[in-house]
Amino acid sequence: MPNKLSQFWRELKRRNVTRVLAVYIAAGFMILELISMTSEPFGLPEGTLKVAFIISLAGLVIAAILSWTFDIHPEGGIVKTEPDDKVKSDEIPTNSSNWKIASYISFVVIVGLIVLNIIPRTKGVKGTEELDRSIAVLPFISLSDDPEKQYLADGVMDAILLHLSKIEDLRVMSRTSVEQYRVTDKKVTEICQELDVGFVLEGSFRKYGDQARLIVQLIQSGKEDHAWAKQYDREWEDIFTVESEVAQSVAQELKAVITPEEKQLMEKKPTTNPLAYDFYQRGRDQFLKFRMEGFNSEAFEKSEGFFRKAIELDSTFAQAYTGLAWTYYYTSVFKDIFSENFLDSLITLADAALNFDNQLSEAHTIKGIYYSNRAQPEKAIAEFDMALDLNPNDWMAYESRGELFLLRDLLRSLDNYHKAINLNHGEELLRPLTIIQLIYGCFLGMEERGTYYARQILELNEDSASYYETLATQEQSIGNFERSNEYCKKAIERDSNRSVDFILGYNAFMLRNFESAYTYLSPMVEAIEESGDSASLMLFLSVHGYLLFERGYPDQAKKYFEKQIRNYSNIVELGGRSFVFDPHEAHFELAAVYAFIGEKEKAYEHLREANQRKWMGINHVAILKYSPFFDSIRDEPEFLQIVRDIEAKYKASHERVRQWLEDNEML
Repeated sequence: MPNKLSQFWRELKRRNVTRVLAVYIAAGFMILELISMTSEPFGLPEGTLKVAFIISLAGLVIAAILSWTFDIHPEGGIVKTEPDDKVKSDEIPTNSSNWKIASYISFVVIVGLIVLNIIPRTKGVKGTEELDRSIAVLPFISLSDDPEKQYLADGVMDAILLHLSKIEDLRVMSRTSVEQYRVTDKKVTEICQELDVGFVLEGSFRKYGDQARLIVQLIQSGKEDHAWAKQYDREWEDIFTVESEVAQSVAQELKAVITPEEKQLMEKKPTTNPLAYDFYQRGRDQFLKFRMEGFNSEAFEKSEGFFRKAIELDSTFAQAYTGLAWTYYYTSVFKDIFSENFLDSLITLADAALNFDNQLSEAHTIKGIYYSNRAQPEKAIAEFDMALDLNPNDWMAYESRGELFLLRDLLRSLDNYHKAINLNHGEELLRPLTIIQLIYGCFLGMEERGTYYARQILELNEDSASYYETLATQEQSIGNFERSNEYCKKAIERDSNRSVDFILGYNAFMLRNFESAYTYLSPMVEAIEESGDSASLMLFLSVHGYLLFERGYPDQAKKYFEKQIRNYSNIVELGGRSFVFDPHEAHFELAAVYAFIGEKEKAYEHLREANQRKWMGINHVAILKYSPFFDSIRDEPEFLQIVRDIEAKYKASHERVRQWLEDNEML
């Protein structure tokens, strides 16, 4: 076998096949590289390079066959090559020096192209990884003379942002994050630093009749000139195609990988009815106004009406159903929590949307929120996962998933909340930041980190009184009641109208200063009872009942205790619809009331149930150690054992999170 291979190799050399192929390959390399370099400047079709490569492969086979069959003879020109056994050694023509020179040059060219082409591309891959593929799409300028047409420019901007959000290889700032830069004199680099992104996309838009003009430019942080810019003049009915083209072009400029699935999602048209899309854009515009302007009721009513009109014009318009679902959510989530049909319209609208577009990430997020509030965590997690598969930049899905895990897994909750704040630097950042501060400062006893996020909140809302109030709550949670009072005083110094009576009253209660506690808390209870805010009243009922008992009003105290027992028993039955209505916290509250009124067995029953939660915070330890409610059982063996169990769970949670922070270089 080796002998046959060596004979075959000698025959290839005798017939000059190796040299012909070397020259051919070198020429082919050069031609393909030339096409690669000129395809974009000359606007060659996208598949030009592929076609050229296939043709060159076919030519390689033909060149091999021809060089095997024919040869160029120094004297006779092109002649048919005789088999080896018919050629005498002295008749074998000497190879031309030109062939030798050509083959040597070809070898050098091939090696050179490999060095100059493959190695730089390898370095380019590394460079691509180092490129900050994060972007914010700033509000587009409307070039229309009619200010009422601004919603059209916002709609185009919103659609491009949504397309970019579907690309997992990009980090895209949320819509509400960029609204603050609608009117600004800040430079691009400053905006990039504030939003923690590497690029911004600016644009202007105008619709005139059936025509539309869109001008966009991509700018990199620290660079004065745009990295890419283009003007689109198209028919209005082609706007969906333009929005997808812009997003894909921007992603290419950022060297982001677009999977076939992502490309398909980006090219999907939401509706075939232009008028329905117009009403949908108006609805989105008013709904954003509602959220950004302190829950503007007029804007809310308009948004709901526009979404309904869009559905009337196109009953298959999936995004219009999710728009309407959000309006329903904001009117229902803060009421009817004990209703059996709580949020049923939300799931109905989300299912309707998915019936027409089962790849609509927003609808899956809405379903996840529904299942979270209906105490069905497994279904909720599945929906949030689907939402993030379809839109990896859905900050609300991360935030909602963080809230869901808050009752079950503190570390996973933190991880999701951190991802949420990494994608949203707008006004809505306040909510997830507040939860993160609560977790670190009030649950885990990590005062330094809790204070750090309190400062982040201060930078966002510029409310120094609220900052000290947050620190007062943090100190209260870990049992430092005197220090908590000091922070309350600082809050009042900065805002004399600031009410920190609840914190001061609770601190006084924990320190057994019952008269002082009553002075702070009783006016608040009366005001809340008059307002009918039953959810807020639950925070005060037990303590107020205790204080009434201490003041010699046992019958009135009994009424408050009975009402509180009914409230928290209902929450236990609900099974944990949200962090506010957490059954484990309800068990703590019920145990406290039962311990005080002398029903010890029921108190222990609820303490055992509370102790079933996988994680515990230092705030739970402080309540058990210092609350007057447990004075009657504080020295009993079973109570002491429960305290030790809960303290051990707190320490385990603290260490787990500390290790996670260290592993992620966040310490």
